Amino acid sequence: MIKQKKSPKRLCSGCQTFQDKKAMVRVVRTPTGEVVVDPTGKAPGRGGYVCKNVECIQQARSGKGLERALKTSVPATVYDSLTAVLNPA
Repeated sequence: MIKQKKSPKRLCSGCQTFQDKKAMVRVVRTPTGEVVVDPTGKAPGRGGYVCKNVECIQQARSGKGLERALKTSVPATVYDSLTAVLNPA
């Protein structure tokens, strides 16, 4: 009998639901204190996750969900970068 590898789940900072890690975007606070979007999901530092939809990004921004997850303030440019990742122009 072959065991299936479980897909890791992460909590969305916007809608507060657990989703597969691969279905989300990671935002990381680097060891230097900079907050950036991590498209690879492997950058070192404290991470927070948000679903890949605009509504969750807006909820995370208004409810300060990412700020709680990262334990620091998140600049507006990070939210703009998240939106740009979802809607490449």
